Amino acid sequence: MAKAAKDVIQPMDEAVRLEAKNLLREARSAALATLGPDGHPSASLVGLATDIQGTPIILISGLAAHTGNLANDPRASLLISPGGKGDPLAHARITLKVHARKIDRESEEGARIRRRYLARQPKSALYADFPDFSFFALEIEGASLNGGFARAFAPTPADLMSDPAHAAALADVEAGAVAHMNEDHAEAIGLYATQLLGAKAGDWRAIGLDPDGLDIGLGSTVLRLPFPASVDGPGALRRVLAELATKARAQAA
Repeated sequence: MAKAAKDVIQPMDEAVRLEAKNLLREARSAALATLGPDGHPSASLVGLATDIQGTPIILISGLAAHTGNLANDPRASLLISPGGKGDPLAHARITLKVHARKIDRESEEGARIRRRYLARQPKSALYADFPDFSFFALEIEGASLNGGFARAFAPTPADLMSDPAHAAALADVEAGAVAHMNEDHAEAIGLYATQLLGAKAGDWRAIGLDPDGLDIGLGSTVLRLPFPASVDGPGALRRVLAELATKARAQAA
């Protein structure tokens, strides 16, 4: 039986890694399962964002049961399942085994995480700074990707994360790059959405970026524009954004 179960897991390749990364990067909510005092798992819905290297981020109240559960036992599980039309089991979803770590708001990491989370979850600005709310990073320790019927994979944490050196190289310039894109290149962002991602026209704005892609938003809709290769610094970021803009304009012509 053990061998039969193992044989179900298919080998990872670059296409599957991209699929898994995009599930994580595109998610705005997930089911968080924590361990209660009685040892029984308890699932709840949480808003979701990612840090620049890909670690899931949540913002939770100290009054919530899951916050107390994480304080007692930081082990948890996160299910990301965006769904779609038809049978929900026919759509890709990913389960992550995670270890929760409370973020120091006053640290450089805390400032970055707050900015990235609010960019993806703007309505959370109403309560994000309440004293009983805290950000947690959910460090990934294992994963299970179900890509739909007969598609099972076991991504490693490295499969889901951006290159750490590349993420570090972009961390200090991300906020400025996002602001610059919105102030000076709104037309390009609109073309990314309509020509490269097949979305409707609108006031699309950049809301975040990382070595593997650019996140753009319109209202409650968030889209992910993957980069053709991992970006290793500001120079490469400028080049890839310019190349994608040129491609989008050519398709619009």
